[in-house]
Amino acid sequence: MSCEISPLSEYTGVEARGVDLSQPLDGDTRARLNQAFVDASVIVIRDQSLTADQLVTAVQNFGEIFPQHNTKFALPECPQIHYLSNQDRYPDGTRYIPGAGYHTDHSNAAEPPKATVLYAIELPDSGGDTQYVNMQQAYEDLPEETKTRIARLKGTHVYQSKHSARKLMGLTDEAKKKVPDAVRHPIVRTHPENGRKSLYLNPIRIEEIDGLDETEALDLLNELLEHAIQEKYQYRHRWRLGDLAMWDNRCLLHKANGDYDHGQTRYLYRVMLQGDKPV
Repeated sequence: MSCEISPLSEYTGVEARGVDLSQPLDGDTRARLNQAFVDASVIVIRDQSLTADQLVTAVQNFGEIFPQHNTKFALPECPQIHYLSNQDRYPDGTRYIPGAGYHTDHSNAAEPPKATVLYAIELPDSGGDTQYVNMQQAYEDLPEETKTRIARLKGTHVYQSKHSARKLMGLTDEAKKKVPDAVRHPIVRTHPENGRKSLYLNPIRIEEIDGLDETEALDLLNELLEHAIQEKYQYRHRWRLGDLAMWDNRCLLHKANGDYDHGQTRYLYRVMLQGDKPV
């Protein structure tokens, strides 16, 4: 394959063209794509045409599949893939916007997924972008006294924090048996492949921080989040049909925007890849 890789923003994101993920990748192309992912944290592979089964095969060029928590969104014909749709509603009838609010995926797992893959199936005419925040660069730009203060802190992650402004869909009974009640992860995480440190925050899932009372913990999280989500640390992805985007949950926050006509459908496939214990 004639694979061309080019940057999408200063800190974060590259796009790859000339790759057909419905076909087996040669070793050189696979290595280039994996390295680009580690270096840029987001890789967008353009112009794909994949069935669900082909997507499952394609993502295994980058790792093993992580079993997602909320099985109510699994495709019946291919349960390793879940869907994201703006046509779902909460039990009270209000519209569910999957991915709203800055977060990192499934941080309430003992070994959270290293990556999330989205594949665009149907999109609104405009809007519905995904914003990514480079938490490595945000960490590196912190004052030294802040780095010292947070160096050994750990946060407790649960399915949904009582402090979260975003309401998640409830878990199925089957999923509740598999999802831990709580796990502890460092606030500063070291990437296992490139060695860079990053902030590891999740406003949706962090319930408390060791050694801090509730007010101190929330003040610290708000301070770090406000610093991190500055525009200079962001890449905003404007989706095109056929885009396959993969991002690194170990060093990014992301959110989906609900700024589009909800009479139109936004529908994507989602697969996650196995990660390791944050350190």
